[in-house]
Amino acid sequence: MKAYEINTTAFDEENLIIFTDLTESQIKKVIEPIVLSEREDGEYYDNDVLLDALVDAYPKNEIYGYQNNPKLITI
Repeated sequence: MKAYEINTTAFDEENLIIFTDLTESQIKKVIEPIVLSEREDGEYYDNDVLLDALVDAYPKNEIYGYQNNPKLITI
């Protein structure tokens, strides 16, 4: 399982963090058309839409989304 931070906007606080066994190419295959559709046609999406699209596309894979900034632990 890997952690990915997905940036689709100019605002870092809107990044989507997922933990998944998907590959980077599988993630891009699903998310890029959604993002491009908004940029070209004004179709609205948010991180929940992106996460749902991944789960719908790969229902047998493990996909967990995290919406907040991770908490840093300093030791």
